[in-house]
Amino acid sequence: MAVLSGTLLTLSFPKAGYFILAWIAFIPLLFSIRNHSIKYSFRLGMTTGFFHYTTLLYWLVYTLKMYGYLPVYTSVCILLLLASYLSLYIGLFSALLSRLAKKPLSILLISPALFVTLEYIRSYFLSGFPWGLLGYSQYKNLLLIQFSDITGVLGVSFLIVLSNSAFFLIFLFFTGKKWQGQSIKKSDAIFSMGIFLFLICLAGGYGAMRMQTIKSIEELSPQAVMTAIQGNVDQSVKWDHAFQYSSTLKHLKLSQQAMTDHPDLIIWPETSAPFYFNHDIGLTKMALRRIRETGAHFLIGCPSFRNTENNFEYLNSAVIITPKGEISDQYNKVHLVPYGEYVPFKEWLPFLGKMVAQAGDFVPGTKGQTISWNSHAIGAQICFEIIFPNLSRSTVENGVEIIINITNDAWFGKTSAPYQHFAMTVFRAIENRRALVRAANTGISGFISPTGQILDTTALYQEAVLTRRVPLLHIKSFYTRHGGHLTYIYLAIVAALVLYLLRINNEVATPKQDT
Repeated sequence: MAVLSGTLLTLSFPKAGYFILAWIAFIPLLFSIRNHSIKYSFRLGMTTGFFHYTTLLYWLVYTLKMYGYLPVYTSVCILLLLASYLSLYIGLFSALLSRLAKKPLSILLISPALFVTLEYIRSYFLSGFPWGLLGYSQYKNLLLIQFSDITGVLGVSFLIVLSNSAFFLIFLFFTGKKWQGQSIKKSDAIFSMGIFLFLICLAGGYGAMRMQTIKSIEELSPQAVMTAIQGNVDQSVKWDHAFQYSSTLKHLKLSQQAMTDHPDLIIWPETSAPFYFNHDIGLTKMALRRIRETGAHFLIGCPSFRNTENNFEYLNSAVIITPKGEISDQYNKVHLVPYGEYVPFKEWLPFLGKMVAQAGDFVPGTKGQTISWNSHAIGAQICFEIIFPNLSRSTVENGVEIIINITNDAWFGKTSAPYQHFAMTVFRAIENRRALVRAANTGISGFISPTGQILDTTALYQEAVLTRRVPLLHIKSFYTRHGGHLTYIYLAIVAALVLYLLRINNEVATPKQDT
């Protein structure tokens, strides 16, 4: 039963994408722990998590083998180690639920609160790994995820787990099964279904109203024509000096094709210029000459560096280049990829190195930094920064009018990872009510509206030029304005709930004796 839950969870995510399965995926796990001890419930939760994360993140083996040059057995061991770590959260969820939910109806309140709290911790602990949060499975379920502009993606996770809890209680009622020795009352089953239907209708009603409102605002907002370039450069030769010229020239030729649509801004993917602007003189002159010929603004991903008193600092950057061939502004990536762009704990693990063929470790930029383009503010997000809600929110809070995600997903090959990565961008658009443009080296590139509607996408491993007119919005959602405070308030409420339940359970376990 625990393995079945893990299977249903994975199938609800891209590339399979059967998102409806997420709404019932936890029922087998809940059924399996219903009459077991805390210790055994933890083991069952670990089983669900381990099966889910090994099948969801299987692509890590491909990445480590192809570009980390690790043997298959080492790559598999790393995957299993990561899956084991992530499984701890579902294991804790199962154990704590077994400990706190002594009455069947309390599952309805405790399970979503516990699960979302653990997802939040996973998003930040040890630099954070919010890949595959439960809510992301619903990226195509637009009507029901619009309330993300209030709660963020964790609110969707909450609703999904609550749905699982309600259906589980109804299932126990009709089958006559018990939860920790207690039967399910008919009134509890009806109440559970009532709460679920009420919240679903509330979310759907809000979604329909909000989508209509945002579309009306889009029609009245200023517009810009933007082009996303997908160069489809092989990762294995990208940093080879012999291919630097041809790779840059490919992006320039694709950009020239876009000029028939008169774009205001042409966007290249992450490190699409595999050299240092104004340092590699020959490549810089060639690129700037071609850019001046187009007469358009460019946003280009490239490495950069700056001098410090003691050393050079390397950065993963997005730069704005004017039609005159001048760099007018620059954004530096804030959240770096461990072992991709820097080596954590290298003092203790000196034998581990970086997978990126680039000198030195990158250093992070400044959180919330915006980038100025033609009197507009852009929220640039490089690569997997887009999976961290607080990074996009902080830029929109600082006044950006559009979010641009440049990435290089060539690391993932033709696995499900590029689809999972793209799905998460939908929530950044909804949460902050901003149009989102994505330029990816090998795909998936695309355009997403402020309502989360996917307007256009590319196929994997094809050269592509996408051009669309996008709105530049100034409104700020509730999540943008208060998302940073909501989490702490929510965690305080959950902590108070847990302490209260522990106290009640202890009082039940140790009744007062007559004097």
